[in-house]
Amino acid sequence: MSRLRRSVPVNSGRRTLFGLAASLISLLAPGNAPAQAAPPAAAPAPQLTVLAASSLTDALGEAARAYTHATGQRVKLSFAASSALARQIEAGAPADVFLSADTDWMDYLQQHHLLATSTRVNVLGNRLVLIAPAGSSVKLDVGPHFALAAALGGSGHLATGDPDSVPVGRYAKAALTRLHVWDAVQDRIVAAENVRAALAYVARGEAPLGIVYRTDALQDEAVRIVADFPAGSHEPIVYPAAATVTAHAGAARFVQYLKSAPAQAIFHRYGFDPVP
Repeated sequence: MSRLRRSVPVNSGRRTLFGLAASLISLLAPGNAPAQAAPPAAAPAPQLTVLAASSLTDALGEAARAYTHATGQRVKLSFAASSALARQIEAGAPADVFLSADTDWMDYLQQHHLLATSTRVNVLGNRLVLIAPAGSSVKLDVGPHFALAAALGGSGHLATGDPDSVPVGRYAKAALTRLHVWDAVQDRIVAAENVRAALAYVARGEAPLGIVYRTDALQDEAVRIVADFPAGSHEPIVYPAAATVTAHAGAARFVQYLKSAPAQAIFHRYGFDPVP
């Protein structure tokens, strides 16, 4: 019986090898490379919550918008009297940065170990002024024993911040005491919860005179500045800033930004002074 022999073409194995090689080259070609997983997108920077003195409302709002435009990090602002904000932070309110209108309330939080002390800086200065409604004709030169009580009239009141807690009220009391006027007007003080509230009393004509910061007076056309208080009549007005111990990433960078030339230019346009 003859064997049956299966005929295998000589070149079939060679063609198979060539086909495998061609397939491999095709897979490795740039257009056909295996898809690779895209790197994970960077997480957006967390929003910063900034608690700031009422007198910073307009200027800090613009500065914060400029910061967000430059860095992409959003900033949420909350304004009130420095005293109220410090107590909120002490009570556990969320806050990444605190800006005070005086050093006392910043010191208070630092003494309670609620600030990242290495981030604390003095950012701005300001001036204390006597204001009246825009239509008022009152004239006064602020100096020792000046006639403040007489200018208030028989029943008028003097609007300023609460002298027991609100920075502008503390500065006002200190100035009036050094000028020997406090005793004559202390019973006629409208103790507002913050400087913007004191400004509003005068703007609405509910108080014939008020003591506020120069920057606040410049923002309201319903009032006019009667006179500046002498710089030596009260402690220098200083605005310190610091990140809190619970701050999100970026808080220290925001504090440093407040000292930068672009931010300082914004504050200067609103009437703030450099740090005394």
